[in-house]
Amino acid sequence: MKRLSLLFLLGGLLLLTAMTPDRTTTIFVIGDSTAANKDTTGGKQERGWGMMLQDCFDADYIVVDNHAVNGRSSKSFIDEGRWDKVLAKIKPGDYVIIQFGHNDEKPQPARHTDPGSTFDDNLAKYVRETREHGGIPVLMNAVARRDFFIQTPTNDDDEKLRNTTFKDGGNRKEGPTLNDTHGLYRVVPMDVAHYMKCHFVDANKITSDLEQSLGTEGSKALHMWFLPGQEPSEPQGKQDNTHYNKYGARVVANLLADALCVEIPVLSKYRKK
Repeated sequence: MKRLSLLFLLGGLLLLTAMTPDRTTTIFVIGDSTAANKDTTGGKQERGWGMMLQDCFDADYIVVDNHAVNGRSSKSFIDEGRWDKVLAKIKPGDYVIIQFGHNDEKPQPARHTDPGSTFDDNLAKYVRETREHGGIPVLMNAVARRDFFIQTPTNDDDEKLRNTTFKDGGNRKEGPTLNDTHGLYRVVPMDVAHYMKCHFVDANKITSDLEQSLGTEGSKALHMWFLPGQEPSEPQGKQDNTHYNKYGARVVANLLADALCVEIPVLSKYRKK
């Protein structure tokens, strides 16, 4: 009799567990290297802000699933089948943060899109298909590059910056004012969000204001910017004004999390400080 009662009890617990809904909401992140997960072996310092976003929210309720990948554009992320993998995971009520632009600007045909046509179309596709799967899209524009240069250097591929050293960065003259390097690629996500009535976070303004407030010297602390011998994992130093180090990624993630909570107030209940 005791054995039978125990079996009934165990069966009831299993049934209750099966009937208990998943109380977590997922925030998916799709984008490029500024948000992507990075190799941290050997003390490597580069981080994407998407790596740090989980620390901004209570993991019992909000799970961050970062699918951003180095070097991807709104086009290549679709063409490589990466978007299909995200779509297959979305459940009703999940959020999808969509942030592209850095690599859509690049000339390579596999990545390039045009503002006013293909870039807009791809962002609209992400928004539409997120909704079709029950998700909630959040468009962000590209984060700012640290560009205080009097004459902005040619940049055909941010990914090449990882193969440079401090001396490769050159000794370019800088001024007091941050330059916008994104042009219409900064504006399009805002426009698409407006006509599709989609959540939007102005990540470019947030990070531009951050870089400008820190100035030419202080802003280096956010990035992979090291003098030779300063950082053991970069013995020859680095002048990478696009990608974040651990500190920079954490600061940006917290600023974007705050902006998300303003745009979507329900998330503020799960915000960690």
